[in-house]
Amino acid sequence: MKENGLYLVNKPSGPTSHDMVDRARKVTGQSRVGHAGTLDPFADGLLIILVGREWTKRQSEFLHMDKTYEATLVLGASSDTQDRTGTITQQECVSPSLEDVQQVCASFIKTYDQMPSAFSAKKIGGKKAYELARKGIVPDLKPQTVTIHSLELLDYAWPRLTIRTHVSSGTYIRALANDIGNALGCGAYVESLKRTAVGPYKLEDAIELEK
Repeated sequence: MKENGLYLVNKPSGPTSHDMVDRARKVTGQSRVGHAGTLDPFADGLLIILVGREWTKRQSEFLHMDKTYEATLVLGASSDTQDRTGTITQQECVSPSLEDVQQVCASFIKTYDQMPSAFSAKKIGGKKAYELARKGIVPDLKPQTVTIHSLELLDYAWPRLTIRTHVSSGTYIRALANDIGNALGCGAYVESLKRTAVGPYKLEDAIELEK
């Protein structure tokens, strides 16, 4: 990873996407390093790292590509951040049947207006929504149109539901999990999240980036 270019990196759970950029700067010795699509700190998987001026200038090309994720949802509870890092609230509900879960998952294979999480990195007046939310300020978010191209149920054993989904750029998997939980009448939040593809780029081709 010494030359300018595009690098596929396997981000572990824990560091931020910016932490991974800092690691790439140390490895390459270059300051012109960026990434093409944030992964939450608790998430892991494919992160595209761009090194050099000509590649960082092309960032938007990769930001607008479709993404594929695998996620495990916890049903019967909700989180203020819509993931495991937030304050978890248990909900009284009847565990949905496999058939109900399959039907609800299938119903989300569509284009719809999705409300981003208040703890997302979406910019509001120059500030990230989560920066406002952590100060107790409710960010003024607007729904955005997203497309769920596919949503496959990989495993279901109450209260955990594991899915694989191929989505348009701008889709928040935490928000999708919340929407699925609401549709099931039991709530849901994301326990684990892995990005497996960005456009034609695959996690299986990614490299590890040491600290």
